[in-house]
Formats: sequence, structure tokens, C-alpha cells
Amino acid sequence: MTEKDLIELRNGAEVTKAQFKERVLDKYDTACELVAFSNSRGGKIVVGINDKTGHINPLSFVEIQETTNLLTNLASENVFPNILISVDTVKVDGGHVVVATIPEGKNKPYHDNKGIVWVKNGSDKRRVFDNAELAEMMTECGSFHPDEAAVNDSSIDDLDLETVKAFLLGRFASRFENVGLSEIDLRKQPIEKLVDIIGEGFTLEKLFRNLRFIRPDGKLTVASMLLFGKAPQRWLPVLTTKCVSFYGNDESGMTFRDKVDGEAMEGNLLHQFSYVMDFFRRNLRMIQDGEEFNQQGKIEIPIIALQELVVNSMVHRSLVRQCPIRIFIFDNRVEIHSPGTLPGGLTVKDIEAGTSLPRNNFLFSNAIFSLPYAGIGTGIRRCISLGIKPVFKNDENLNEFVIIIPRLDENGNQVTKSDEKSNQVQGEKSNQVTKSDEDSNQVKGEKELSHPKLTKQQEDIRNFCSIPRTAQEIMDRLGITNQSKNRQRHIQPLLDMGILEMTNPENPTANNQRYRRTPKK
Repeated sequence: MTEKDLIELRNGAEVTKAQFKERVLDKYDTACELVAFSNSRGGKIVVGINDKTGHINPLSFVEIQETTNLLTNLASENVFPNILISVDTVKVDGGHVVVATIPEGKNKPYHDNKGIVWVKNGSDKRRVFDNAELAEMMTECGSFHPDEAAVNDSSIDDLDLETVKAFLLGRFASRFENVGLSEIDLRKQPIEKLVDIIGEGFTLEKLFRNLRFIRPDGKLTVASMLLFGKAPQRWLPVLTTKCVSFYGNDESGMTFRDKVDGEAMEGNLLHQFSYVMDFFRRNLRMIQDGEEFNQQGKIEIPIIALQELVVNSMVHRSLVRQCPIRIFIFDNRVEIHSPGTLPGGLTVKDIEAGTSLPRNNFLFSNAIFSLPYAGIGTGIRRCISLGIKPVFKNDENLNEFVIIIPRLDENGNQVTKSDEKSNQVQGEKSNQVTKSDEDSNQVKGEKELSHPKLTKQQEDIRNFCSIPRTAQEIMDRLGITNQSKNRQRHIQPLLDMGILEMTNPENPTANNQRYRRTPKK
């Protein structure tokens, strides 16, 4: 570092990665600073500059020797586990200034000689009390893998077998190529048959143990529950997604066009993904884009871009942060809030350039067989190539990564203010969505964009059956008894329209009959 570099650092005042001290007077406080830098992104301690005035007070030759020895001793004796720092001097008028460079630690969390863990907080530092924050540090260093952690009191019986079957067909596609059956025929096979093709004599439990979805103690991993669980939120209540479409452009607004959370989002990642995409289709405009007037047109934000961004948020979110993914639609923008900042020191420029550094390696490597996801770091660049210009915020204060997608009007200009005619779903007048009931759950006058003939309740059943459901499960969701007249009223019309299909169509009254959403419906 030159004197010019030092002056520029000084003129920028104290920032997250720099701390000024006129002299090292408090050994304990300085050790805490070393801990805080090691637990954060690293930084510099500059000795010889007053932190209040910015005045440079050079050190004498003797002070340089004492300060250098003191800093290195503190790093090795008062920081646990100990760290290595580099100490240099910068020549200034009247003497020298000492600059200690502390790298980001590779064995977090670090603590002082009292056992206290510190992190940087702006130009200051703060103590860490939250176990989730400690777990996040351990995750970054590779000493803890939250996606491979055990889900207590869980077993293979808590997996949705239809979702597992779809995963196996993708994961072991090469094994099934020589069987001589089409994908449709393979899907009709019992899961035991598919497992036997993958490994002769295997059971599903043995296969999943070998794939590390089931731990040696028989418990499911977090990744297994998220990918295949029937009801993951029973064990992992915050690992879900909340969607709100607001009137106007203010997040604190109290009225909204549409809202999806709670029971509707209870399900694995594939289930959540399906609900989120339907939420976008309901609440974003359709643009004709030169097509015939009577055709549906294209959604204002390319659906491929939305898929990439949503799946990224689900796969790379922090699994230890106790909050859900949040998706907001405003009149002038769409926001996706994903818990946890960018991992491993990644910057926004890195991800825009296509750099990929997975936070949840095990979940990441298996999600590509369950979700529409490439997993090679091209998602953001693909969005940009489609004309989407998202803004990224790596908010370390709120500990979340935010993607902001501007909404454009029909002429390609960004919407700058609330415009009820151009931004509101045509004919919609209700301010709030209430509970499921054909009348109360339907936004009054709302024109359905994806399925005009479906009621709000039918939309809910269709989305609920993204994972195959029994008639009993569907009736329980509607809050009515499982009687033939109710099945005829609520399930049969969706079968007739091709919205739902039976998993065992050859035997409609089979005890194991389930209903699932028809592909592309």
C-alpha cells in the first residue's frame, strides 16, 4: 500500500473492511476486531490514524516494532482458532503507519478468549447470539451442510412416491433407455419395479440410503424432505414461499390483488414452484406482441426468466435462516427476496458474469432432476439475454438477496407509477383474497389469464394436485366430506376438462387411486 492508497482509504472514512486506530491501547478490543474481520469478509486495521478526526499521527520506530509484535501475538493467542495476518508499514510524513490485513477466515466461527463470537456491523462490530448465524458461518466453511442435516422423527413413509418416481426417471434416464418402455409406460410402473431396474434387488430405502437422501440412522435429510416430502412444513415450517400482489408500489400497503401462502404452499419444492408460477400467470399482464387479437399473447416477463429466478431462489436460499422466500408483485416491479446473502464472498458482478458457487451442494446437485433448472450458472445471464434487466441487492444488513425486475408497459417503457388501467388485472375490483370458497375465494370480476373457465376453487384444486392426491386429501382441503356427490361436483369436472388425470385410469374405483395435474395444464 502506498501513501496515496492510504489517504484514499482514510478519506473514505471507516467502512466495513477498514478500522482506524491512533494507537493500540485496548488489547482485548483489538482482538475482538480481529475476530470480527475473520468472521466477516476480512479487512484492515490501520494504526496511526485517529478514527474520529482522520488525522495521521505517525508511529516512531519503537512503536512500529511494538505494534507489529502486539498484533501478531493477538492473532495467534487471543483469537480462537488462531489466525495468520500480514502486517506492513506505509511511509508518511514524520514516520510510518502500520496496516494489518486480516483475511476472511476459513474455519468460522472464530471467538475471542472469552468465547464470544464477533462479526462486523458497518464500521463497528457486534456479538453473535443467534445459532442460525453461527450455522451460516459453518456452512460457508464447509464444516456444516444444512441440506444433509437430519429431519427428526421422519422416515421414508413421509415421501411422496409420485414425486420420487419423477426424480428417478430423470436421475437414471440412461438406465431406463434400454428397457423398451416409453416414459408414459414407465410412469405407470410401480416404484418397486423402477428401483429394481436401477439396482437389481434394491429397495427404495436402500437406494435412497446409497444416494444419501436417508441418513444411517434412518432419518430423512433436509434435501430429501424438500425435494420429495408430502408435507415438509410439518418439520420445516419456514422453508416455504409467500407471494403477494400489491396495489401500488409500496411494500407496506395493506390491500392486495392476490396472496398465496399458508396451506396453499405446504408441499415440496416442485409443489411450491408450480404455485409460484401460477401466481405470476394470474397477476402479470399478457401482451399480444403482434399476434392475433383473440390469442392469449405472451406474459410481460418471459416465463423462462421467471422460472430461472424462482428456482435459483429455492435452491440457493439459506436453509438456516428462519424466514420464507418472499415474492412481491407491485405495479412497477417484481421482487424476489431469498434468505441469506451471496455465499463464499460472491459479488453481484460475479453472478452477472455467470459465476456459480452453490450454497447447498447436495440439494443443488439433485434439484436439476426435479425442477426446470440447469444448475450451471447461466440462469442470470439467460434472463439478461431475454431483455430482462434485473437489479440485484446483496443486503448484508437484512441478510437476504433481492432480485428486482422492472415491469414494462406495452411500449417497452418502465412503469413509473401506479396505473390502475394498465397494471390491474382486467376487471378486478376486489382488494383482498379470502379463504377457499367458489364465491369468497374468487377475486370479483377477475379475468383468468391461464384458464378462463376455472373458478378460483378449481384453480386451487388443480395446483394442489401438482403432487398426486387422493380424493380424501382433496375433500379435506375443501373442508367437506368424501362422498360420491362431492367427488362428482369437484373432481369430475376437472377430469372432464383434462385439467386432472387419474394415476390409475384403467381402474377408476381403485383404492390407491390418486388425481394429478395433467402436464402443461
